[in-house]
Amino acid sequence: MVQFEMRDVEKRRENSIVFSPFHLSVNEGEIASVHTTTDGRKQLLNWLTGHDPITSGEIRIGGSELTSDVSQYIPELGVVFLEEGVYPRLSVKEHLVFLKGLFQSTEKVQAVARKLQLEHRFETKAKHLSYSEMRRLTMAKLFFQNPQVIVIEEPDQNVDIETKRIVINLFYELKEEGKSLLILTSNMEAAITFGESVYRLNENGLDNVDMKTGYSDPPSSIDDLTDFKINKIPSKVNDKLILFDPTEIDYIESYSGQSHLHIRNEAFKCVFTMQELEDKLRSFGFFRCHRSYIVNLQKVKEVMTWTRNSYSLKIDDKGNTQIPLSKNKMAELKDMLGLK
Repeated sequence: MVQFEMRDVEKRRENSIVFSPFHLSVNEGEIASVHTTTDGRKQLLNWLTGHDPITSGEIRIGGSELTSDVSQYIPELGVVFLEEGVYPRLSVKEHLVFLKGLFQSTEKVQAVARKLQLEHRFETKAKHLSYSEMRRLTMAKLFFQNPQVIVIEEPDQNVDIETKRIVINLFYELKEEGKSLLILTSNMEAAITFGESVYRLNENGLDNVDMKTGYSDPPSSIDDLTDFKINKIPSKVNDKLILFDPTEIDYIESYSGQSHLHIRNEAFKCVFTMQELEDKLRSFGFFRCHRSYIVNLQKVKEVMTWTRNSYSLKIDDKGNTQIPLSKNKMAELKDMLGLK
């Protein structure tokens, strides 16, 4: 059953198109994520909060059409912003008690603190919490408000690993309760990690990110490769052809039908397809960890487990970049490393 729907909505700014008309729906008990720019994310939130009226198309929540006056839909729609505020002088306990009264909830304060793993900070004022703990506290209103449709902006931006793990578990708990969750993020790794259905939104509209792992099996050995031995990977930048040594490459990402080489926190377009790159780079220690990602295993410093079916690889670079690892690829990686 569809709980959230954006049908034929578009956005124009003066003479330019921000979004072409698109259709997005989220079912009951589904976690969907939308990867878009910061401006795109803000536009979606402005529509949902009534700060920018819908001029074309419609948005429906629980079967009712959203208008510029969203007050009547607050019970059905819960939004957690990246810059969600907390009351710095209130303790965690006082903050939760306030939210319980605000939404006239029967949810137990101690139970919510436990879900957020903030019970050990129960008497601590919000201003003394770490940023990650504060972000967890902002999620509390979801349990007291108890909305059917939940929208979260950048749930893991700048938070620690433990908080990310807690948030993922919270989202799956809400999913099991039949809630519909929509994640808005400008980070593709986050979109894939959190979302069961993943979309990319830009001026061309909304495209589904293929999450299937059934792409054609790679050749089983180096002997299966073509006779051409590749030692450099080309990239075209400003009409100049740059040749990169494979050992320079941290990982490769595919989006918008184009392969991108990630080298020292910069991205360079590559003329080869992901399948071609996978074939050419296997002998250099590269591994197809996801349909949209190939990683240089020499640059991986940690394999991270979020849930039984959700994994990431942490890259040894300035930003400690995390890229997704498919469930079936986790088993393949273990075999490659000789792990049981």
